[in-house]
Amino acid sequence: MKITSVDVFALKPRYVPQAMRGVVCRINTDCGIYGYGEAALSYGKGSMAGFHMIKELAPLIIGQDPMRNEFLWERMFKDTFWGVSGGAVFYSAMSAIDIALMDIKGKALNVPCYQLLGGKQRDKMRAYASQLQLDWPDDDACGFRMQVTPEDYARVSLKAVSEGYTAIKIDFLCINPDTGTVRPQSETLGIMDKRQLDYAVARVKATREAVGPNIDIIVENHSNTDAISGTQFGRAIQEYGIYYYEEPTYPLNPMTTKNLARKVNIPIANGERIYTRWLYLPFLIDDSIQVIQPEIANCGGITECKKICDLAHIFDASVQIHICGSPISLAAALHVEAAIPNFLIHEHHVINKMNFIRELGKYDIYPENGYFTVPERPGIGQELSDYALQTSYCETVK
Repeated sequence: MKITSVDVFALKPRYVPQAMRGVVCRINTDCGIYGYGEAALSYGKGSMAGFHMIKELAPLIIGQDPMRNEFLWERMFKDTFWGVSGGAVFYSAMSAIDIALMDIKGKALNVPCYQLLGGKQRDKMRAYASQLQLDWPDDDACGFRMQVTPEDYARVSLKAVSEGYTAIKIDFLCINPDTGTVRPQSETLGIMDKRQLDYAVARVKATREAVGPNIDIIVENHSNTDAISGTQFGRAIQEYGIYYYEEPTYPLNPMTTKNLARKVNIPIANGERIYTRWLYLPFLIDDSIQVIQPEIANCGGITECKKICDLAHIFDASVQIHICGSPISLAAALHVEAAIPNFLIHEHHVINKMNFIRELGKYDIYPENGYFTVPERPGIGQELSDYALQTSYCETVK
């Protein structure tokens, strides 16, 4: 079996703005088996850079045996010069290709990808409702309503809990209480003024009082705080029994993260902007993060994500794979989560709840009462729907 071509798709969901365009590749072979993978750059800046980076890497794998995924991973990593110490764009393209290769391997062997990773450790994965500051609307909604008041946070949290989730995640600092819009990062760096700190804490307090003591609350900062404000806010919310504290600082200086972790009595999580085993290692050595969050579609793909999780297991760190993309990366993540021993919880992002994202996949993979099951179809068990194929912009490398 040989790789004959690579199709690269820029997805066009019905209601998501251009800034949320996902990028997916399809690797084709001479025996008719194909595989799908995703580059996780659908939000922020860089989506189309990932699109073109896949095109740059495609000639390295065309004509090769897709079953040699480890060999091809090393080739992309070492024979490209920029693959070593590469960043989000480079590793997202590598990840998309690696996921697609693993999809092909599973299909060729007629087994789900989790079987290629050692088999199941569990039959279902607990999930949390993610990013409730953006609302938790009905599945058929066309947009989001920013949550502003403490009462808003109580209401939206109860809605998620009513759907069966026993854990929720919220960025309590994200929305400016005066404007109802996303606040600039400059407002949450350094020592926070008492008014904004008190308002954010009031949101946490209202959420805890609404959901009660038995629902886990994850606090997300999106690295919009620094060592000073992240510590300040973390200490102020400790009393509310926070499950873990995500991205309270930039994932750039392990010592800064370590110092914050020693000052705040909440487990620290980070990782969607940490790539490959090499960049995770210093954070694990000094125990600066207790929950790793590799984004399967930018950390190096299924092959590398499994190795990162195994590395974390040595240091007793738990795993919550980061998910905020199309149904392709969602499916890939579930296979790793099913197979690793140190799985903690699955992120069910509000984007992945919405029909305008779910319809991009041929199969609707969705939690039941707050739990996911891994697809049992060969490969990753997901591919682009006819709608996605018809509406996406596509280029082919042969």
